[in-house]
Amino acid sequence: MTGTFTISLDFELLWGIFDKVGTRYHPEYFSNTRKVIPEMLDLYGKMGISVTWATVGMLFADNEEEWKSYSPEFLPSYRDKKLSAYAWAKAYGLRPEVHFAPELIHQILQTPGQDLGSHTYAHYYTLMRGQSPEQFRQDLQATQKIAREKFGVSLKSLVFPRNHINELYLGICLEEGYEFVRGNPKNWFWQETQHESFSKKLFRSADCFFPLGSRSSYAEHEIKEFTGEPLILPASRILRPLSKGNRLFNHIRLSRILAEMEYAAKNGEVYHLWWHPHNFGHDPKQSMLELKKLLFHFLTLQEKYGMESLSMEELGKRVKNRLIPA
Repeated sequence: MTGTFTISLDFELLWGIFDKVGTRYHPEYFSNTRKVIPEMLDLYGKMGISVTWATVGMLFADNEEEWKSYSPEFLPSYRDKKLSAYAWAKAYGLRPEVHFAPELIHQILQTPGQDLGSHTYAHYYTLMRGQSPEQFRQDLQATQKIAREKFGVSLKSLVFPRNHINELYLGICLEEGYEFVRGNPKNWFWQETQHESFSKKLFRSADCFFPLGSRSSYAEHEIKEFTGEPLILPASRILRPLSKGNRLFNHIRLSRILAEMEYAAKNGEVYHLWWHPHNFGHDPKQSMLELKKLLFHFLTLQEKYGMESLSMEELGKRVKNRLIPA
């Protein structure tokens, strides 16, 4: 079996960090993000790279009126109100440059090999107190509705915001059309991400440079299908943002990813890399140069070992086909 290279991106703009930064964000950061995404798409299209864009549903809207029209009837009732995208919008208002991006979604759909997925409608936290299964269901329905009515697509791939995977909600995901869900890496410091600790953060950061856990890639047969649930496709590694001015940091971090990709290619395993497009906002030029290095390395592995580029949906469908008894 040949190795597989899968990329999934958490496309969210300000919706992904509003509860952390409030109004203290730099507009240039997201302006850079909006400019670099078409560059990324052009690169993926030319190089034949399949990518899943797990997109916050609110970005599909053109304006505040449309955003409201697709919002669910039952909004998430978090105990901690600052986690609610709706409460934030009511308090601070909406700005098109950081809250809406339908033109970028059109570009994603027009680029060969791209898989438009969901990051929930409102960057929904399924493990936070106060919210309910029915509120989550309506959030998923809102995203499917706006995707279907505005863009003519049904979304199959889902990424839980902040990697908060509520296993009790997996059945709801499948019922609402999501057949494939990105799982967390299997190491202990990636589990129960809603309960953060200094040790987890330390190990996650250090593991980007030195092997502290088990191998990051995995064989396809390790992916299991359970009745009534979507297929969980574990992540392998997050591509952390560049550190400006720290060439050694950046070199070691990228070298580790390239070595892991090569191991997966040689051993016929899956290597699932993910990041946020806005991670390129601080230094788009150098970030794109690094992405090109990474993708050219994939092309070398493709030529040498037959490694394939598959989106989450493509990988999931292949796994499902192999799970069906002959």
